[in-house]
Amino acid sequence: MKRPALLVNTPLVDSLPPEARVQRRRLRACHECDWISALPPLGSGEKASCPRCGHVLAKRHRYPAQRSMALAIAALIALLVAVSFPFVSFSVSGVGNRIELSQTATTLIAFHQPIVGIIVIMTIAVLPAVYLLSVIWLQLGLLRGKPLYFSRDIARSLAHLTPWMMADVFIIGALVSLIKIAGMAEIELGVSFWGFCVFAVLLLMTTQSIDADWMWFSLEGEPRAPENTQTGATAASQRLTGCPTCGLINALPPGQKSRCTRCHEKLHPRLPNSLQRTWALLGAATIMYIPANVYPIMTTTSLGHSGSSTIIGGVAELIQMGSWPVAAVIFVASVIVPVGKLLALSWLCIAVQRSDRSNNISRTKLYRITEFIGRWSMVDVFVVAILVALIRAGSLMSITPGPAALAFGSVVVLTMLAAMTFDPRLIWDASKAAASPSDHSHPGSH
Repeated sequence: MKRPALLVNTPLVDSLPPEARVQRRRLRACHECDWISALPPLGSGEKASCPRCGHVLAKRHRYPAQRSMALAIAALIALLVAVSFPFVSFSVSGVGNRIELSQTATTLIAFHQPIVGIIVIMTIAVLPAVYLLSVIWLQLGLLRGKPLYFSRDIARSLAHLTPWMMADVFIIGALVSLIKIAGMAEIELGVSFWGFCVFAVLLLMTTQSIDADWMWFSLEGEPRAPENTQTGATAASQRLTGCPTCGLINALPPGQKSRCTRCHEKLHPRLPNSLQRTWALLGAATIMYIPANVYPIMTTTSLGHSGSSTIIGGVAELIQMGSWPVAAVIFVASVIVPVGKLLALSWLCIAVQRSDRSNNISRTKLYRITEFIGRWSMVDVFVVAILVALIRAGSLMSITPGPAALAFGSVVVLTMLAAMTFDPRLIWDASKAAASPSDHSHPGSH
């Protein structure tokens, strides 16, 4: 009996998930605790989590190629609108200014803050555009049934781009900026502002729609795990490691450099010199945090009189204006988050060095929180970028960036890098693998 032919417009990769095309067990090593588990069959909307630490190993979406590609195209269109029309305008006493999105970066460069300006434009427009184009390129090839050129390299770069895309953080910064000047001038939101809001939402939806497990299976298949790989044990104890990019379990030849057999990512049993690099980055961030709070982050000129404000000073001004919610946002993003992240990562490093075996799950959760919240500290940098570009009314009213903008931006970047260089598997290495979960064979799915 002949098998019915697949419809041309029904891609094989969408109609048959990996579980339906591979009969053998598909093994994964958790990126956060190194525990090896077998992925269970997943339905649309389900995800598999590590039974030891709860880290998500895989999640399944319905029609992943069509969904992510449609969202990426829509997001690119919204970004095109955002960069093609006026972003926001203000006027005071008949004098005003109107800016486009790109001016939030170019104005900083004109004020001799090129590093801050480059960070702004890269995080809100350039890197997101590269990410969206990469998604479209990948999914277009998969929908055609034949991956396009450089698909593997592009797919490998997606996970590295995601943390540095901050369109959603920029929106919060824009709202804070507008609230700060709403009582001093008339504000008019342009088409670009609303287009960028739509873009930020669509970009977030695109990143959430990527089914990495399905994508890598469709691109490169599912090579067999090394022989005698056991679930319910760590990969390191079996001289194995899970690829940090595609998730495939690979053998680690002793004393040799190795790459993943599926995506060609560099492999290490643990991130090289993880603690040393994390401590170095934390030290640099701590040093930069001092000038970030001592020096002014911006200088405001009004009717010929100039006044500088630090981060804490800006929070105090917002409180005096009665903008308690905005003051709370700035205080949390600019003080609580960076200080908390420095303390949390330092504590994790100390706990690993002391081989403390208690509360591994709590420490892993703390690591996830520090990794997630770090980017939100960029709110203050974006506030400066918007206000400096917008408030250009000569001696009547103008704002210039201060040296603290670069220092604080450096703190944000350094703490993000510190979280990336810290290997959470070291938390579990400090304890013995005796406390195993009740079911070692299959991770939890829900």
